[in-house]
Amino acid sequence: MKFTIKKELLLDALIKVSKAISTKNLIPVLGGIKFDLKKKKLTLTASDNDITIQTVIESTSDDEFKIDSEGSIIISGKYILDIVRKLPDEYINIEVVDDLKILIYTENSEFNLNGISESEYPNIGLEESKKKIDMNVGIFKSIVNQTAFATSNEESKPVLTGINFNIVGDILECNATDSYRLARKVVKLDKTSDENYNIVIPSHNLIEFTKIIGDDDDVVELHIFNNKILFKNGNLKFESRLINGAYPNTANLLPEDSMLVVSTNLNDFYNVIDRVSILTSDKEKNIVTLETQGNTLILKSSSVEIGRVEEKMIISKNNDENIKISFSAKYMMDALKSFSTDTVELHFVGEIKPILIKSEEDTTLTQLVLPIRTY
Repeated sequence: MKFTIKKELLLDALIKVSKAISTKNLIPVLGGIKFDLKKKKLTLTASDNDITIQTVIESTSDDEFKIDSEGSIIISGKYILDIVRKLPDEYINIEVVDDLKILIYTENSEFNLNGISESEYPNIGLEESKKKIDMNVGIFKSIVNQTAFATSNEESKPVLTGINFNIVGDILECNATDSYRLARKVVKLDKTSDENYNIVIPSHNLIEFTKIIGDDDDVVELHIFNNKILFKNGNLKFESRLINGAYPNTANLLPEDSMLVVSTNLNDFYNVIDRVSILTSDKEKNIVTLETQGNTLILKSSSVEIGRVEEKMIISKNNDENIKISFSAKYMMDALKSFSTDTVELHFVGEIKPILIKSEEDTTLTQLVLPIRTY
């Protein structure tokens, strides 16, 4: 194997696939990136058994990518990425000599690395489904950004560490919860799905995928299988395992009626909570108390060791009811950050019932935060 390639082309591909390299992996070959050079295409593959990422660089002109001889080899992911990133030259030459010796050189630099035979690499198919689902990249990113934060970090409840994708017809409903809050995003697909799906994808994997996919106008393909999902975006393939287990029915958490709806400017409300939460401490779960008196919203918090704070703001309400309720400032701020609208609505059902956060400007998104008893 021998080729010359523009540094920026190779570096971009290496950064993408290196997301699938685990430093903790007990299988040495999975610490490497598979270089497969055939038919004027360089295919890079990396996997840690949880996710697999593959991207293809095509030789469209000798100015960007010139192939002298084909071949395959596994190169240490950590070292090849560091070398390519730090070399100052515009072009990099990579050559395999004596079967498993890799020569990486430019005009003034030369690195020699030990490679691993491609025969030791696991057989990775990355096959595509005939019943793929197409989605706009921008919408896909918004789904992940607006829900992933609400997933659980507790490995004792593995199903809650993922985002639930529920596809029926042309409606995709995504839910994320850690039992104390819920994020729900509902989007309409461009085409009706041939099959219904109800799967749970690890949220960490979805976050990693959104970091490496293309422009918001691109398309991402979803290829769903029994125990895995393959995402395809241009020359990039990203495969993730699915989490086994039934996702809880979150629909019954969302109250249908509310005793009071408060409308407020999102940024103002967020900033007031941010200031009021300064005097809370972690062990007290950042508890903030909200109270309405007419068209005035009062937010306050107190700590025996630190002190107390109170701040008021003007709001609009749908009736004359008043409410007093306490909640986690962190959870409320996380929920508010997921909206990109000017205003939000807080739907209150009762002092010990969940708070719903919605916006008339974005009806696809619903956030729910459980209250905290303070007595």
